[in-house]
Order: sequence, then C-alpha cells, then structure tokens
Amino acid sequence: MSSVFLILGSNSGKSLEMLEKSRVLIIEHIGRILNSSPIYRSEPWGFESEDWFYNQAIRCETSLSAEEVLNKIFNIETELGRVRFDKLNARCGTNPEPVEGYESRTIDIDILYFDNEIIQTDNLEIPHKHLQERRFVLMPLNDIAPDFMHPILKKTTSQLLKICEDEGIVEYFLDFSKRPKYPYIAIEGVIGVGKTTLAGMLSETFNAKLVLESFAENPFLPKFYEDQEKYAFPVELSFMAERFHQLQEHLPAPDLFHDMVVSDYITEKSLIFAGNTLSEDVFSLYSKLFHIIFAQLPKPDLLVYLYASPEKLKQNIVKRGRDYEQNIELDYLSNLQDGYLEHFKSTDSRRVLIIDVNDLDFVSNPKDYYKILGLLQENYPPGVSIRNLQINDEI
Repeated sequence: MSSVFLILGSNSGKSLEMLEKSRVLIIEHIGRILNSSPIYRSEPWGFESEDWFYNQAIRCETSLSAEEVLNKIFNIETELGRVRFDKLNARCGTNPEPVEGYESRTIDIDILYFDNEIIQTDNLEIPHKHLQERRFVLMPLNDIAPDFMHPILKKTTSQLLKICEDEGIVEYFLDFSKRPKYPYIAIEGVIGVGKTTLAGMLSETFNAKLVLESFAENPFLPKFYEDQEKYAFPVELSFMAERFHQLQEHLPAPDLFHDMVVSDYITEKSLIFAGNTLSEDVFSLYSKLFHIIFAQLPKPDLLVYLYASPEKLKQNIVKRGRDYEQNIELDYLSNLQDGYLEHFKSTDSRRVLIIDVNDLDFVSNPKDYYKILGLLQENYPPGVSIRNLQINDEI
C-alpha cells in the first residue's frame, strides 16, 4: 500500500458539499482516508474572484499507482461537474481549446505527495511543483503531516510553511474531525424539527453510540392523536417505561467501541408532554412516578434544543407524511414548545444549548451542518445558551 497526500478545493456551487462528496468518492475509488485536516477558507490564488475557496488536505492509503490515482481523480472531478481547461483534456478531446491560468471550480483535487517518490511525466509531477508556494496548501497539510519531508527540497511541511512567502489570506473554518467536549449529548425539540435526523448524523460523524426513542413501537400513539383525552395517560406511561428501559440499557454500561453517546430525547420530555396532556391530578401521580424511576439515571452533559416555529414544524410534519400525525394542530405544537421553554427557565445546573433552525437545512446543506458542529465544540456554562434565536425575552 502507498500513502498519497491530496489537497481538495472548491469555490463554485455548494463548496462544502463538494468536499464531502469528493471524500466519499475518494474512499470508493482510491482508498481509505487515514487523516483529514480541518477545513480552511482562502482567497483565490492566481486569479480574482468574489468566491473564496474551501480547502482540506487528506492522506489516503492506496494500492493504485500514481498514474492510476491521477486518472481516478479526473473521473471524480468530472462526476462532480468540473470541466477542466488544461492540456491533458485538450489531448483527450474533451476541450480542444485549453485556457491558460486559473479559474473558479466546483472541485479541484491535486496530488501533493505519493510516498517519497519523485515523478515527472507529461501528465504528472510529484511532489506538486507549487505546494511550497501556496499557504492554502501548506496550512492544512501541516495539520496532518508537519514532519513529512519534501523529497526534493529536503524540508518538512512545518519548515516550508515558516518560509512560505505567500501572503494570501487563509483562515480556519472548521475542524470537521474535532470531537465535542461532551460525552453524552441529547438532541431535543418538538415533533418535526429534525432531532432524530441530526442525532443520526452526529452519531455517524463521531462514531457515537446512537440511542433513539422507540416512538413507532408505542401502540397507543396513533390512538392518542385520535382521542388525546382518553389515551393521554397510557401513551405517556408507555413512553416513560420505554425511555427508562432504553437509557438503563445503553447509558450506564461502558462501551469499548464508543466513547460518546447521542440520543434524540431527554427523560424530562415525559414530564413536558404529560404536563401538556394530563389533567392536574393525574399529572401529579405521573410526576411522582417519573422522579422515582429516573432518579439514578445519568443526565446529558449537553442538551441541544432545536427551535422552529409551529408553522415550520407543521410543514415538516406534512412533508414526512406519517398518517397519524397529519391532524396535529398548531396550538398543540405551540403548547409543547412553551412547555420546553418553560422547563428550561428552571435549568441552572445543566447545560442547554438552544439553536434556531428555522432558516437552517442541516440535512441538505453541509455548511449548515458544519455550523452546528462548530457550536458543539464550544464550552458552555451550566444554564441556557442561545444561538441564532430571536426569542431571548421569553427565556
């Protein structure tokens, strides 16, 4: 197996999505990614454009030759929509009129090093002839290979970075691989806000144990949406029992394969929902049972609450198309939202991060997802912290 260092760049279209897709295709066609740098933003190098680049350096292991890796890179770039204006494509007939210079691009993947080899052919020059001149290459490369020796210049990456004369602006954007400081994170929010989707994405990103609420297995839930007064107590009691069973099974035991847990609910949601659906005397009994049952279970190190307006929640509910949810009214969603916010007012010993997701699409837009990852890397004191939320007075 050979070790190959690549630099990824994009400043056209959905740049962060292009980086993510290129990593997936690199794994599929070239080899396993061993290291990834943080993502950096940099002003265009060699030409003028209002659209800055996003760059990332990665190291892969591959069984391919350097020429084969180059061909795979061309295929990946083409699949992701890049039109290459260079002499190689001119010879291949894909672009008979090559354009000199640099330009914006949907994705650009360059080979920096291939083991310690020195390769010079018509199509390939390794080490990359410009890497020592480009700060946007050296900074991310220095994060994953500071001591790698340039086989021609006989200087390490960190040494090349120190003497680099490039004055272009390169700024840290996000360390995609940096883990949150909180080993147990719970994602909460009202029905339809996307908490389960986000929990799953975080679990995949950080290889965390995923604990999802088994709401689909609650036999009383469809009946509850048809007759809330009649089925409120059995549905809430069923949820409470299932949540206790899940958390008792997944949280206390150490896990050799996961050092982080992400769940899509908190135990207190039992009280919040029950307070919204049960009569006062029945809720009093329910509350006593709750505190007895959950007293000894671990609490999340960080509770992330996703806030969206009732109208936005209703749109999401209609879009996902679960039959038994379609009759949920805006007043019910609004009351649940108020219940959560009221509960957070009394929170002084736990960390609660409230994120307004009304204008975020963290599923389809990687940039929005990275914003959330960035928030999870911050330190939060006990109590409520608000990000991008316009309801500060209510809290």
